[in-house]
Amino acid sequence: MMRFLLLFTALTLHAQHWPAFRGPMASGINEQADPPLKWNGETGENIAWKTPIPGISVASPVVWSGKVFVVTSISADPKAEFRHGLFGDVEPSKDTAEHEWRIYCLDRNTGKILWQRLAHKGVPRVKRHPKSSFSSPSPVTDGKRVIAWFGSEGVFAWDMDGKPLWKREPGILDQGWFFDPDYQWGAASSPMLWQDKLFLQADQQAGSWLAAWDAATGKELWRVERDEIPGWATPVVLERDGRSQLVTNSVKRIRGHDPLTGKLLWELGGNSEITVTTPVLGGNLIFVANGYPPIQPIYAIKWDARGDITLKDGEEANAGLAWSKKRGGPYMPSPLAYGDLLYLCSNNGILSGYRIADGERVFQERIAGKGGAYSASPIATRGRLYLTSEDGEVHVLKAGPKPETLASNPMGEVLMATPALVDDMIIVRGMKHVFAIREPRAD
Repeated sequence: MMRFLLLFTALTLHAQHWPAFRGPMASGINEQADPPLKWNGETGENIAWKTPIPGISVASPVVWSGKVFVVTSISADPKAEFRHGLFGDVEPSKDTAEHEWRIYCLDRNTGKILWQRLAHKGVPRVKRHPKSSFSSPSPVTDGKRVIAWFGSEGVFAWDMDGKPLWKREPGILDQGWFFDPDYQWGAASSPMLWQDKLFLQADQQAGSWLAAWDAATGKELWRVERDEIPGWATPVVLERDGRSQLVTNSVKRIRGHDPLTGKLLWELGGNSEITVTTPVLGGNLIFVANGYPPIQPIYAIKWDARGDITLKDGEEANAGLAWSKKRGGPYMPSPLAYGDLLYLCSNNGILSGYRIADGERVFQERIAGKGGAYSASPIATRGRLYLTSEDGEVHVLKAGPKPETLASNPMGEVLMATPALVDDMIIVRGMKHVFAIREPRAD
């Protein structure tokens, strides 16, 4: 009976938390969550609350119990540029006015702003991409503190009631087009927490690094200098069979590290020239996939891989790789390993499913029969996939080898961020509002 109560309590707590970008272990999955299939952000159907947030941000919401955290950057220029959709411009935004970088804490049941804090005010230290923001990294929380990384403006920590704990300035992050350093695009890699350690990945034009800080104080615990060019992927600590790995996706090398020391466990060459996606765990395989042409790889890395596992010419697998593909990887949305399939969503709304066991592609089709523009990553619960379109719709699909569109839900505004799944709710961050979607409660 006691074991049942402990298990029930653990599952209940897990259902209430979405602590980082894409939730626990950046998986995009919370099987204890049970949000609605249908809603409408324009008419209010199944919208529990809708809270306006000023500024421009593409960062995702994170949740701990009854609190939702979002970040934003507010330009003094009322005409600050932001563009969504399918385009390939490299010219940075001309939004160089004074900004305020802020964090908001919302009540998860009502949407009321419990507190907000100004982290930094000033002129941006670098430029940004017109399809991005100066607050692109998602915040992260462990229930004791919430931490936000505002790129070159610094890292800031607060307790759960908004009391400032510490702030650090790790330096200017010069991230942009590898062909021309003048084209700065800003930061996007989100911070990650694990066992009171904060992990930060900074791949830039020169002086790239990976570091672990003490989450309570901001003191650096270890740092690994990296021979890398700019990238925007979020690092993640993956756990399996009582062991853990810190996995990073970067241009020159995909790597696995010991999260306690930073020691390199394995590395893999042969990647896209731009890396954005976050690694995910599926069974005993670590999946990394990237979609910047001409190299668009999909890698299924064995959990116990060690050393240099780079493929030789003509190889598709080796001692450290279960299988691989040279093409098919997604550019912006991260992979989703759910059930027996690895789901990959392209920027233009084509969803593909690969069998986790052997890499066979079992389907490829346009989302909801029409595709569109996609930056947010797919998420899943209870046999359903939730796919968020930049054009302002969240599509719900039945998971499996023959995905079926269950609903297409309009929100009424541009959607760039990956939603959060908690309890009976999905929390969606739009460009103007945060929405809580939940069927009406009897109480």
